[in-house]
Amino acid sequence: MAGKSTAAAGVKKMPAKKIGEKKVADRKKVENDRIFIERLGRHHDELRWLYMELYGNDDMFAELCDQMKRYYDLRNDKLKKLDAQREVEDKWYHRRDMVGMMMYIDNFADNIKGVQEKLAYIESCNVNYIHLMPFLDSPKGRSDGGYAVADFRKVKPDLGTMDDLSKLAEKCHEKGISLCMDFVMNHTSEDHEWAVKARQGDGEYMSRYFFYEDPSIPQEYEKTVPQVFPTTAPGNFTWLSEIGYYVMTTFYPYQWDLNYHNPRVFNEMMYNFLYLANQGMDIIRIDAVPYIWKELGTNCRNLPQVHTIIRMMRIIGEIVCPGVVLLGEVVMEPDKVTPYFGTVEKPECHMLYNVTTMATTWHTVATRDIRLLRKQMDIVCSLPREYIFLNYLRCHDDIGWGLDYDTLKMWGMEEIPHKRYLNDYFQGKTPDSVSRGELYNDDPVTQDARFCATTASMCGIESAGFEQDMEKMEQAITKDVMLHAYMFTQSGIPMLYSGDEVGQINDYTYKEDPDKVTDSRYIHRGKFNWDQVELIKDRSSVQGQIFNALKKLENIRRDEVVFSADAEVWTKDYSDQSILWIVRRYMDEELHAVFNFSDNAKTVWMPEKAEYMNLFSGSTDEIETVDIPEWGFLWMKKR
Repeated sequence: MAGKSTAAAGVKKMPAKKIGEKKVADRKKVENDRIFIERLGRHHDELRWLYMELYGNDDMFAELCDQMKRYYDLRNDKLKKLDAQREVEDKWYHRRDMVGMMMYIDNFADNIKGVQEKLAYIESCNVNYIHLMPFLDSPKGRSDGGYAVADFRKVKPDLGTMDDLSKLAEKCHEKGISLCMDFVMNHTSEDHEWAVKARQGDGEYMSRYFFYEDPSIPQEYEKTVPQVFPTTAPGNFTWLSEIGYYVMTTFYPYQWDLNYHNPRVFNEMMYNFLYLANQGMDIIRIDAVPYIWKELGTNCRNLPQVHTIIRMMRIIGEIVCPGVVLLGEVVMEPDKVTPYFGTVEKPECHMLYNVTTMATTWHTVATRDIRLLRKQMDIVCSLPREYIFLNYLRCHDDIGWGLDYDTLKMWGMEEIPHKRYLNDYFQGKTPDSVSRGELYNDDPVTQDARFCATTASMCGIESAGFEQDMEKMEQAITKDVMLHAYMFTQSGIPMLYSGDEVGQINDYTYKEDPDKVTDSRYIHRGKFNWDQVELIKDRSSVQGQIFNALKKLENIRRDEVVFSADAEVWTKDYSDQSILWIVRRYMDEELHAVFNFSDNAKTVWMPEKAEYMNLFSGSTDEIETVDIPEWGFLWMKKR
């Protein structure tokens, strides 16, 4: 009896509270396991088929599945709850109140904590989608603006930490703001751990890149692969004299292309993707999508295997983090862009950039001729409404004149002379131009170049301010607002570039920085001027006029159902080649959006004499004709 009593006395009874907590945790684990197994079961067969088609490696596929479960288990409860909400809501990113803003963290608010402190300002801009430009660790002076990543799991120390990023994401979610980041899949920095080991001759890591000792193979590639930066980084390979090998570097010598023929590369990059998604990212922008797969004898662009990889990435996301959206950066001609949506049955990217329309918009500004823009919009409007484009006037990058030159040639515009005209116009070298900016990668051989400037400087706000010409300034502001109204009229998500909301002009101080002086793209990557934000309270100031006009446009778009993603959209044929006329119809509502791309005021005839409400002015009248000022616009809703 004594022994029994002693044994019993040695057993500690678990407190009721602990028992209760354990039961809750066990139930949660059972439910989480059930959800994961259900999602995996829904997609497993297709994912395995695609993986085996590409790699034929059962062990690596099994590892991938195990790691997906691991990252799912690591995903916190708040993110899992958000996933569940978005699975029910479906296509949450289709909402007409979506407005994005892209920004460099250091330029906007010094660091990630600074961005969190500025969320009230971002909300005041009606922005509910923030794209943080590249912030992962990259070497100073060899970063390509942050696109040469040295560590996919570390934030640049001067910007903060991963913990800061997670806290910012949580705070954004509390405010209904989504967060976007860049995921650079095509290459790593030469300072990345893999590259360092590869440079030391480690075969395991050399196999993660494209290394060739025999110069004839790089020479064969060069025969069919175009150059991305022919003047600043010619060729597609870099010679590493210390080890006697060539390495593929499509973009810059310090950016080494990853070899996705190796399943280890795909798996590890997917683990990085899931790690970053677990920090609270809502949108993952896949950088340089078309370049991911390389094949000798091809142009190494848009190959079928790229679509297999992106489809697998989409499936992996839907299993582990279905609330996360993939945004594809496909800077190609229209027929190369839309395949990255995949199909309705087998989707790839959730969203794509509307690159061609952006470039064609500025062509239209320079020529005062809307015909090509209208043709481009007709193509976009004819696509399934499930396709969501991200629309923008300017971004962090240059403007490449990838226009439809076959069509332009029929109208007497030859490719090389026309590109030169556009670049001369936007540099302010033609008599009818008010734009200011600089060229990027001006190639004397191909006579090709790209253009850099802010929206405000391209619209004439910089030159009007320099000349202190109030009449020119008024027209420049009108043009700036009209172009934003035109962007808001398009279906998809409108994206502002930080500073555009206050008319920020070019920043030429980059020429004083030895790390930036050779890259003219920094002309539109200047420090955000917070002093200008104080001026938005003065509605007569340049900043106040632009900020409040854009805010009004955003409010109208949010409140009017005719801007729904499900609306029918088409362009209307009109006799004047400087008038772009877009019609949106949803249920019994019809909007006529008319844009004057010319230096002269116009009178336009409405389709019929009827009662229309001018959504911007708020006035309602029965009208047959209506006047539009030079570079002005109308949003007329038929009553």
